[in-house]
Amino acid sequence: MIAIRGATTVESDTPEAIRLAVGELLAAVRDANGLREEEILFILFSNTPDIRSLYPAKAAREAGFAAPALFSAAEPVMDGALPLCIRVLLLAESDRAANHVYLRKAAGLRKDLKRYAIALDGPSGSGKSTVAKRLAKELGILYLDTGAMYRACALKVRECGAPVTEEAVAPIVRAIDLRIEYENGTQKTILDGRDVSEEIRRPEVSMEASRVSALRCVREKMVELQRKIAAERSCVLDGRDIGSFVLPDAEFKFFITASSDVRARRRFDELRAKGFAVDLATLRKEIEERDRNDSAREFSPLRRAEDALLIDTSDLSIEEVVREVRRKMQEKV
Repeated sequence: MIAIRGATTVESDTPEAIRLAVGELLAAVRDANGLREEEILFILFSNTPDIRSLYPAKAAREAGFAAPALFSAAEPVMDGALPLCIRVLLLAESDRAANHVYLRKAAGLRKDLKRYAIALDGPSGSGKSTVAKRLAKELGILYLDTGAMYRACALKVRECGAPVTEEAVAPIVRAIDLRIEYENGTQKTILDGRDVSEEIRRPEVSMEASRVSALRCVREKMVELQRKIAAERSCVLDGRDIGSFVLPDAEFKFFITASSDVRARRRFDELRAKGFAVDLATLRKEIEERDRNDSAREFSPLRRAEDALLIDTSDLSIEEVVREVRRKMQEKV
């Protein structure tokens, strides 16, 4: 059994703000520790006395954490206490080390719990997403699939039948209902209330994503969301401009690449395994075209950050790449 501590703050003493903060905190604790719902046994909340409109335990139940035993207690008035603060102690059945989570203004309560970001950039098919997932699992931190966010935007543009121009796409992006949710440590991409995690992996959506993601309005919206998530917890992000633009101050930066032939073969095997009829030569051309599009776009192009370490995965297994990344991280610590 493990005991996990955490805390967050709310913007104001309203039921809506408390529901949002509690749901966000519990989801972050669950994901950071790789917990399944049934492994969570007991959740104890305490809150500063300036929070009165809703018990955090009730907010937890409304956020879907209804199975564990829930308890709330109000803290006494204390001089210098962080205002509008909710603390949590969560007990769970697990033999893993506890990853404590402190969000929003509560992050300053635990200086010993340092947040950090790992930026993995590189072209399509280089293996960076698989490496990012493995790293996040081994390190017990969050994996954020930024590519899925751009693919979801591309899917929305396709469904609207809009041309890929700033003028046509900007209003779509402003009104897009795009959420990233986590279930048992797995990211789900929710577009307009439906799970599109598989749909956005279709080849035609992948090609459209390269064009859509080149638009400034799309990148600014997605980067805003990505920075918000990275500011709240330790995480691994993969993409094409994470180290150079999204998180230029990330502590660990890597540029993951491979030859176009190797990347085409990997993509071919992946799509064939999912039942898609694909042609290897066509995939190679598409990958090379996407490389050109991503590298030539005017706003935040694909490029290696000056302080990013280069890793060529052409002749390496995923396990070997992960070991190399972790070795380089250890050298820097």
